[in-house]
Amino acid sequence: MPIRTQSDLPAKAILEHENIFVMDEERATHQDIRPIEIGILNLMPLKEDTELQILRSLSNSPIQVNVTFLTTRNHVSKNTSLSHLNKFYEHFEDIKDNNYDGFIITGAPVELMDFEEVDYWDELKEIMEWTRDHVTCTFHQCWGAQAGLYYHYGIKKTILSQKIFGVYNHKVHNRKIPLVRGFDDEFMAPHSRHTTSDEEAIKANKELIVLAESEEAGIFLVMSRDNSQIFCMGHPEYDRLTLDKEYKRDLEKGMDIQMPINYYPDDNVDEKPMLQWRSVSNALYTNFLNYYVYQMTPYDLHWLPKDRR
Repeated sequence: MPIRTQSDLPAKAILEHENIFVMDEERATHQDIRPIEIGILNLMPLKEDTELQILRSLSNSPIQVNVTFLTTRNHVSKNTSLSHLNKFYEHFEDIKDNNYDGFIITGAPVELMDFEEVDYWDELKEIMEWTRDHVTCTFHQCWGAQAGLYYHYGIKKTILSQKIFGVYNHKVHNRKIPLVRGFDDEFMAPHSRHTTSDEEAIKANKELIVLAESEEAGIFLVMSRDNSQIFCMGHPEYDRLTLDKEYKRDLEKGMDIQMPINYYPDDNVDEKPMLQWRSVSNALYTNFLNYYVYQMTPYDLHWLPKDRR
């Protein structure tokens, strides 16, 4: 899929080196088609790493995608330069009058805090409310999924006694639903979180449907029955070394962190980690773009249905 980005976005050169087709703004203006408009609210601390991971995940469809990165105004990033944010990111007030075919809300390293304690919670609530009328389908990831379930459905999260950290086996439910089309009956996917949403409340909510879960890691994939909200509890966008970097970072900080499970060959941290989730990640993001964005959105983005509540 041609991903349309700003010409000098650092992730663009890396993706091109991986033989992923990335189209810059100048070339895109010469194509007589309407690209799919995707907004990405990047709440992760290492924003450039997340940009690369998500763009890579969105790269396996023939649909042209125009990406807009957003950041919160009420939080100062400690790990991404202000010059990068000023050049490549928008704030909500800059785009709130626009409509988007799809929207992605990432995870964030604030899961041990109550939602109301997060310094950008009020801003995030405003954005999540705005997505109801301005976005065809919103994809929430990890903490973003917990935040979305809490805001839209009142489903609370709890702190786990031990971090869910590693690559876990999952089973698919409801195979006829297009979001899991192409998935194997069982698949591996990464998680990295200290908290979990109330699974009994999720399963009891008649507006939600569980599509995949793990005996060890719990629910992985949930969606609303009106197809407007997707909630993924794990990190399918992670690349091969993301968990490795997180593990070694926390060890260097002296934190009590267990080795990620099902990750290093023979649990040897000197061995190259196994990449076991790329195919299911590709299928998940492709299905999101195709069945819940491209097939659902109106051609004219000035009009979106207002009666989904």
